Amino acid sequence: MSGEEAAAQQPKTEEQKQDTKPDEGKQNEQQPPSAPEAEKPQDEASYKSLVLSGYGGYDKVKLQVKKGELVPKAGEVLVRVKACGLNFADLMGRQGLYDRLPSPPVTPGMECSGVVEALGEGVTDRKLGDKVIVMNRAGMWQEVVTVLTSHTFLMPEGMTFEEAAAIPVNYITAYMMIFDFGNLRPNQSILIHMAAGGVGIAATQLCQTVKDVTIFGTSSASKHDAIKENGVTHTIDYRTLDYVDEIRKLSPKGVDIVLDPLGGSDTCKAFNLLKPMGKLIAYGAANLLTGQKKNLMALAKTWWNQFSINAMQLLQSNKAVCGYHLGYLDEEMELVGGALSKILDLYKQGKIKPRVDSVWPFQQVTNTFI
Repeated sequence: MSGEEAAAQQPKTEEQKQDTKPDEGKQNEQQPPSAPEAEKPQDEASYKSLVLSGYGGYDKVKLQVKKGELVPKAGEVLVRVKACGLNFADLMGRQGLYDRLPSPPVTPGMECSGVVEALGEGVTDRKLGDKVIVMNRAGMWQEVVTVLTSHTFLMPEGMTFEEAAAIPVNYITAYMMIFDFGNLRPNQSILIHMAAGGVGIAATQLCQTVKDVTIFGTSSASKHDAIKENGVTHTIDYRTLDYVDEIRKLSPKGVDIVLDPLGGSDTCKAFNLLKPMGKLIAYGAANLLTGQKKNLMALAKTWWNQFSINAMQLLQSNKAVCGYHLGYLDEEMELVGGALSKILDLYKQGKIKPRVDSVWPFQQVTNTFI
């Protein structure tokens, strides 16, 4: 995952009004009336924002300066953003493949971290200066944001802003799939696709909080050392090997859990790879993404190969199929917040550690998509 450093706050200049006094020796001398001195206009408030101007390539993300001052409404807080996260869903959103992102022009970004600078009416559970993690459907890629307090979470002591921006989407997704859907238990096995990605790294770390879990992880060969260091038991180069064959060599019955971010024919493979009582958790369609712009051939291929099963087949298979989409839980912040609370406890215990791939200023944001 890449963290993006918000641009520094612009200094505000304060106009000082000068009082003009007559000379003491001429206090009684009548002076002709003079026109009132024109007041100097104050600088209009503004803030920088990254805006998706339309669907397409990297050039569709523009840095803009928005005029006006953001003011929190009742139940909201104003947060000065220090870092914001870039996720795979943001890449899909840029191509028009993520339906939870409002239509352009729009400011993307589902997560950020920062400092509370203003409180809306009725806010009592946050105070000025609080360091917070923020989640929202969109709009986090800018210098200041206003959000409901229920979408903010206090940062643990010692956590950096970059780490805080790397936590929400990846770790909540991984946590809820592994423990709420997957019910991972000791001595079980799991396949984590894209193990070097944000969710993959989070899932690998979370699996290690359970005793004796065997983790199969796919990635390109150049990333094998990194994912093995992160905790993957068996690495598989998906570019040169058939991951199903490689897993069967080591575990003939298959695995207990598959986390599937790929879609298409890979979902069918995942289901067939499950042991009896195994669980397939589908949470993405990465096979749709093949370049900078939408690929109609990839869309057609993924649709044609989509996984389908009826209730009777599912019953006879003794397997479970689950679907997870964090973007559709934006109205369930109590549920999501409960997961994040447990994740932050694991962070404080030193059992998980967000990995920030790189940090970029707003002006260079295009490079983060490459």
